[in-house]
Amino acid sequence: MAQQAVDAPAYDASSIQVLEGLSAVRRRPGMYIGSTDARGLHHLVTEVVDNSIDEVLAGACTEIAVTLHPDGSCSVRDNGRGIPVEVHPKYNRPTLEIVMTVLHAGSKFDRNTYKVSGGLHGVGVHVVNALSEWLEVRVCRNGQEYFQRYERGAPVAPLRIDGTADRTGTETRFKPDATILETTAFDRETIARRLKELSFLNAGVTIHFRDERNGSYETFHHAGGITEFVEDLNQASNVLFKPPIYLHTKRDSTDIEVALQYNDGYNESSIAFVNNINTVDGGTHVVGLRAALTRTLNDYARGRGFFKGDKEGLSGEDVREGLTSVLSVKVLEPQFEGQTKARLGNSEVKGQVESAVNEKLAEYLEEHPTTGQSLVLKAVQASQAREAARKARELTRRKGLLEGGGLPGKLADCHTRDPAESELFIVEGDSAGGTAKQGRDREFQAVLPLRGKILNVEKARLDKMLENEQIRALIMAIGIGIGDEQDMSSLRYHKIILMTDADVDGAHIRTLLLTLFYRKMPGLIGEGRVYIAQAPLYRLQKGARVRYAYSDEERDREVTEFGGMKGVTIQRYKGLGEMNSDQLAETTMRPGARTLLKVTVDDAVRANELFQILMGEEVEPRRLYIQDHAVEVTNLDI
Repeated sequence: MAQQAVDAPAYDASSIQVLEGLSAVRRRPGMYIGSTDARGLHHLVTEVVDNSIDEVLAGACTEIAVTLHPDGSCSVRDNGRGIPVEVHPKYNRPTLEIVMTVLHAGSKFDRNTYKVSGGLHGVGVHVVNALSEWLEVRVCRNGQEYFQRYERGAPVAPLRIDGTADRTGTETRFKPDATILETTAFDRETIARRLKELSFLNAGVTIHFRDERNGSYETFHHAGGITEFVEDLNQASNVLFKPPIYLHTKRDSTDIEVALQYNDGYNESSIAFVNNINTVDGGTHVVGLRAALTRTLNDYARGRGFFKGDKEGLSGEDVREGLTSVLSVKVLEPQFEGQTKARLGNSEVKGQVESAVNEKLAEYLEEHPTTGQSLVLKAVQASQAREAARKARELTRRKGLLEGGGLPGKLADCHTRDPAESELFIVEGDSAGGTAKQGRDREFQAVLPLRGKILNVEKARLDKMLENEQIRALIMAIGIGIGDEQDMSSLRYHKIILMTDADVDGAHIRTLLLTLFYRKMPGLIGEGRVYIAQAPLYRLQKGARVRYAYSDEERDREVTEFGGMKGVTIQRYKGLGEMNSDQLAETTMRPGARTLLKVTVDDAVRANELFQILMGEEVEPRRLYIQDHAVEVTNLDI
C-alpha cells in the first residue's frame, strides 16, 4: 500500500461526536441496510468501503484493498489516517470502540474533519458491526498497530496494541451474521461493479479487489474520472463526437462535475451522484442539469438561426435524445430523502448546477462549433419527430381511446376501477390470450394479448415507436403515458404481469417489453409495478394425483415422490396456449398459488449497459457479450 497522502486535516479523538446509542439494529436490520437479502448483504460492504472513500475525499487516502475470503468474510483496507484510538475526552472509552459500537458516532458530523461525505447519517460501520457474526478492526496510526474484535456488535476484549507500524490506515474484516441475513454469499460481480464505479468518481484512488474463493484479482484506477465513466457507458454506442464534454466548477461550497456525450441512439442514459452516492431517483441536481441543457442548446440554436421568429424551441426531451451523462456533485450538507439516499432535496443545488452548466457549456460550444452544430442538428431532428408524433401520442391517452370505442390489442378489462386491486396480464399470442381470459378473475384481472413481437424501442425514435400498434395498445392500457409526460397517478393497474412462453421467443418478447418499460416508462419499474409470471414446464399425473414442475430438477423430484416413473404421465408445456384455462389459473394466475418475480433495477448503470449491448445497433459488443457468457447457458433452444 502507498503511504498516506500529505496535508490532510487533523483527525483525532476530538473529531468524533456521539449522537445516540446503538439500538434495535439487529432487531430491525431493514431500517438500516434496506433489506436482509443479497442487496442488504452487499450494502454492508458498501458501508465499509464508503468510510475509506471518505478518507479519499478528505485527501488522506490513495489506495483501498477489498478482499473476499474463503471463510465467508470480507476485508477492506485503506492507507488513510486510521480511525482515532485515543480515549475519548468526553466518554472515557477508546474512540475506536465508540465508532464501532455507538450509532450516530462519527466524524461525519464534524465539518472540520470531513468537508464532504456520503455517510452523513452515521449508521455505516456501526451497523456492519451489529449485523456481523464477528468483526475485527486493525488501525495503524501514531507508529503503532491497534486491534479489537467484536462479536455481534459487542467488543470481546479491550483495545490492544499488536506492535509497531510504519504506515497509517484502517483494515476492517467482518463475517455477516447468517442468523439475520437471508444470504451471506458475496457476489463478486456486484462488488466489482460498485468498486469500478467508485474508481471513476474518485480519479485519484486505486482500488484492489481480490476474491480468494476463486483466485481472481482486479485493479480499478481511472485517472480520467467521470469522462472515462461516460466513455465506458457509451462503449456499445456510435458516438457523435470524442472525447466527451467535461465541465468542472464550484458554486459556493458545492463542487460540480459533468461529463456528457451524445450517440446516434434515441434514449437518454444519465446517472447522477451526490458525494459518491448514486441518486437513482434524481433530485434537485438533476433538475438543474436538465434545465441548463435545454436553455443552453436553445440559446445556441437561436443564435445561429436554427429557429425563426416565434417558432417553438427545443424541449427537454429533444436535447436529451441520445445523451449519455454523468453528473457528480459534492455537497457540504446534502439533504437526502430517506435513508436509502435515492433523491437529493437541497433546493439551492438546482440553481448552482443550472448556472454552472449554463456558463461552462456555453463556453464549450463557442470554442467547439462543429460539436455544437452536431448537437443542435440532432436535437432539431428529435423536435421534428416529436411534432410528427404529437397526434399519435395524444391517441394513446386512455380517456380518448376508451371513449372512442374499440381498443387495439384486444384488451379484456377488469370490472374494478381501483388500480390498487387491479392486475394486467400481458400475454404472448391470441391463443394464450384466449386461455388467460377464460382463466382470469374478471373482477380484478385484465388481459392484453400481444400479436407478435413489439418494436425494439432501443433502436426507434418516438414517432416510429408510436406507429407500432402493439406499443400503442400497451400505452393505452397502462394509462401513464410515456417519456416526460409519464404520470404515475394515472396508472390503471398496480401489477403489470408479463406472461410469455418459456422459450427463446418468449424470452425475446419479455426483453422487448422490459426495454420499453425501462426506457419509456421507468416509473413502472421504479415503483415495483412490473412482474414476470412463472408458468410450469411440466404437468405430472399419477392416478388422481397431479403435480406441476417449473424446472427439470423439480420434475425429477416429483417423479421420485411419485415412487418412480411407473404409471406417471408427464406433459411438457411448449407454450401457455397448450394449458387449459383451469390449469393456467391454478398455476400461474391465481393469487396464493402462483409465483411472481418482481422486476427491479438495483444497478442502473449495469442495466443501462445491458440494454445498450443486447438491444442496441452495434453488433460487435453483443457478439463479445455472447462469447463471454456462453458458458453460463443452461437451457439452449436451437
